[in-house]
Amino acid sequence: MADSAVAFDEAVAAAAEPERRSARWDTLRRLWRHRSFKFGLALFAIIVAAAVLAPWISPVSPNKLQMRLRFEPPSWDHPFGTDNLGRSQLARVVYGAQLSLFIGTMVVLVNAVFGTLIGALAGYFKQLDNALMRINDAIMAFPAVLLAIGVAAVLGRSTPNMILALSIVYIPRTARIVRSSVIVVSQMEYVQAAVAAGAGHWRILRRHILPNSMAPLLVQLSFLFAYAVLTEATLSFLGLGAEPPAPTWGNIMSEGRQYMREAPWIITIPGAALAITVMALNLLGDGLRDVLDPRLKIQQ
Repeated sequence: MADSAVAFDEAVAAAAEPERRSARWDTLRRLWRHRSFKFGLALFAIIVAAAVLAPWISPVSPNKLQMRLRFEPPSWDHPFGTDNLGRSQLARVVYGAQLSLFIGTMVVLVNAVFGTLIGALAGYFKQLDNALMRINDAIMAFPAVLLAIGVAAVLGRSTPNMILALSIVYIPRTARIVRSSVIVVSQMEYVQAAVAAGAGHWRILRRHILPNSMAPLLVQLSFLFAYAVLTEATLSFLGLGAEPPAPTWGNIMSEGRQYMREAPWIITIPGAALAITVMALNLLGDGLRDVLDPRLKIQQ
């Protein structure tokens, strides 16, 4: 039976490969024609480029104190001005982008692994569904920000604890999306044919169900990235994020809120960077949803 299952998988893969290749190119073409996706991608690329090129954009350390330059307004020498300790706001914003995007990326990766695993187990193995989904429901009963605040307060201030707190908050949401897709795909004829050919459960999940459940997951992860960056900024603003003096957009705004009258650039510039990043990721998610969701008939 194992040999017949392997032969069945190989035959199905060989027969479907041309169609899959054509579908991939068609998806890429539709994404490239989608205005929101292209605009969001361009904005996000600018933010990522600023984070990657931070040492070249601002050679000055983001934590270098220059008390004689306190509250310098934006100028040619200091394009984003300086803060209450004379630190370059340009350096702090671009280095803050590094940490904010790193935390968002790690939360997305943790969700992609554990959210997919939990959702696949719940959707495919009916005996596990009730127990896993009740735990999910219990976690999702709490508002995301309040739960993240509680977990971060218990774990303490550090970047790994921030990633863990945000992952705990958002894994149940990813798992529910994956579970729904797995339930639908597991009823497809080709999956039933694989079962009849004697393929094992894990082989069916790996070769037939999960590859065909990725579209909703990709859309969810793009929005999740935006949620993670925004929630991280919220926690840092409240004093529960990364340990100072490490700059993040949230703690830069927190430090600048008491100087809004004399130095509004301290809070407005990182706030604008955060807003642009979240908007870019939401536009990317909208484009992915429009193109990958078969239920939406979008004329592009």
